[in-house]
Amino acid sequence: MRVVVQRVSGASVSWEDDAGLARREEIGQGLAILVGAGPGDGAAQADRLADKVAQLRVFSDADGRFNLSLEDVGGEALVVSQFTLYADATRGRRPSFAGAAAPECARPLCQRFADRLAARGIPTRTGSFGARMAVHVDNEGPVTLALSTDQWEDANRWLSASRAG
Repeated sequence: MRVVVQRVSGASVSWEDDAGLARREEIGQGLAILVGAGPGDGAAQADRLADKVAQLRVFSDADGRFNLSLEDVGGEALVVSQFTLYADATRGRRPSFAGAAAPECARPLCQRFADRLAARGIPTRTGSFGARMAVHVDNEGPVTLALSTDQWEDANRWLSASRAG
């Protein structure tokens, strides 16, 4: 799984539901999180990444140092599904999204990620999976991080190989 995390003073997502009604979710101080799932991802990756995001120390303490997490500051989370995090633009000018998980796999993983944050006591709002959404963020800092469980798996393979050799 991949996420882009932005520290925000506020964020919102708007879309039109299946009945044509305008919908909107918003948060105050916290994190706006774009979430994408890959074809090899499962519940373990969603849980691990949600736990990581909840505990990321990207909020400033009294001394201005990044020592506080979303949980520490009592912040909120806005989770928006984003299959384009798996875009491959290495060939040509049109990105390929073949590396993204199929919607029937990605939808429950994105929801599990959001549910895991909520289970940790973080007020969590979401957009609508597969809808055309407008996301507004008031990025604070600015602080923006890209995280991926792919990198963790690569690191684990490297560690295993170095220990074996």
